[in-house]
Amino acid sequence: MIACGQDERRRAPAFLVTLSAHPVLVILAVAVAAPLLAELPVSRRVPIVVLEVLLGIVVGPQVLGLVQADSFVSIMSTIGVAALLFMAGTEIDFGAIRGRPLTLALGGWVISAAIAFLAIGGLHVVPGVQAPLMTTIALTTTGLGTLLPVLRDGARLETPFGRMVLAAGTLGEVGPIVAVSLALSTRYSTWQEFTFLLAFLGLVALAAAVGMGARPPRLLSLLGRTIHASSQLPIRLALLTLAALFTLSEELGFEGILGAFAAGMVVGLATRGKEGELFRIKIDAVCFGWFTPFFFVGTGIAFDLGALTRDVATMLLIPTFAILFFVARGIPALLYRNVMPKPERLPFTLLTSVASLGLIVVITRIGLQAYHMNPDIAQALIAAALFSSLVFPTLASALLSRAPARVPVPRSG
Repeated sequence: MIACGQDERRRAPAFLVTLSAHPVLVILAVAVAAPLLAELPVSRRVPIVVLEVLLGIVVGPQVLGLVQADSFVSIMSTIGVAALLFMAGTEIDFGAIRGRPLTLALGGWVISAAIAFLAIGGLHVVPGVQAPLMTTIALTTTGLGTLLPVLRDGARLETPFGRMVLAAGTLGEVGPIVAVSLALSTRYSTWQEFTFLLAFLGLVALAAAVGMGARPPRLLSLLGRTIHASSQLPIRLALLTLAALFTLSEELGFEGILGAFAAGMVVGLATRGKEGELFRIKIDAVCFGWFTPFFFVGTGIAFDLGALTRDVATMLLIPTFAILFFVARGIPALLYRNVMPKPERLPFTLLTSVASLGLIVVITRIGLQAYHMNPDIAQALIAAALFSSLVFPTLASALLSRAPARVPVPRSG
């Protein structure tokens, strides 16, 4: 096998052999190519993260073999996960969705979890469907980052419809992250886990309160001055907060993703308003420009195309999971029948059914490592998430273009 691999490597064009020795160059080239492709003048833009995963498959061992899923890619991908969830946390603004939108979203997510649990229980008749808990959690996700451009481009972000979608998307991010962390916390007893979770959340709340309230003039002057210097102290403080809460979360027996998400919420709350605009631009550049491409491209590199075609049952799981995304997150839309006009209900169902590709990848990775999830199931879940990210927003946008937009409302309860 080794000799065969070496022969194939010698037969490959010289420039491809050269590129395969420089994985950072290849990954960053993909990171540039994805947004350029997303700018092509087509009727519906493909989400950049989907393109990053697809291009990662192309440069990975399944196609061109320019990058292998080795320890370096794995480490950088883990850092990319933390950065992605950190940035997701900074986007959460409970003040914008408090009141009825948040209440309905919470009820909807609980219903989604129940539906997903029953559906995965039914899938036990399919041989090889393992790790039902992790699969159940995966079906309750919503890709908030994918929804924002649809709402913004359709001028519905500040409308009642937009607030309902944002609330459902927020719970579709927060709920699965907390659920995964609790599901994997096996180091302590149940009561100890609950106590540690309360203590952790209390610490996060305290950090957020300090970040929002304690703003001594000398500290503000220092941060304002150093954000323009080579030290970039505010950015380093934010990354230290990320590392600290990530580590603390793991030490308490939870998944590090909970700490990363909490760190983002703390930093996001502390930098709200016009004063934090420059900081947010810079932290966006650091996380989305450098760290997260390693995660999404790395996901494509590690993606096993062969697993999808290994048998008929695995192939059928892709449309099955795509339908279950729609059912699990779509049925709770019935809760909104009295607060949402009929033309908006199906678009709402489609948008909230868009799976969070980032969270799906994280959940399947954890399932493979901790719960011995069947690799074929993991690949089918990722493929279904890609499908939902491509198809559901497109259909929702087409339907919304024919529905009258309601008047934007102020962000009050």
